Amino acid sequence: MNIIVKRAVLYYVDKYPSAKTALLIWYNEFLKCEFSNFNELKEVYRNASIVSNDRVIFNIKGNDFRLIVSINFKQSAAYIIWFGTHATYDKINTEKIEFDIKILTYKAK
Repeated sequence: MNIIVKRAVLYYVDKYPSAKTALLIWYNEFLKCEFSNFNELKEVYRNASIVSNDRVIFNIKGNDFRLIVSINFKQSAAYIIWFGTHATYDKINTEKIEFDIKILTYKAK
């Protein structure tokens, strides 16, 4: 899968240092995968959940963090929309939360 805006991974790794290893593991594994549909993705990521608009929720670092990704299976492309703690995740609308465009100008530390 291609991950669009790879800078988002760098941003979230710096923002949540305790999730760095787990997020980078997910990222590197996900890049190597090819999925035609959500069922194929579920075979690899059993805890993944789908929400509207082809958004998929991944548990990162056990259940400590959540990652929201928009996936276009036909184009084999994924777009990271949001990453944060499970506690913050419980307070957001997963179907409507938008990508923070400030990430586009983020410079890694």
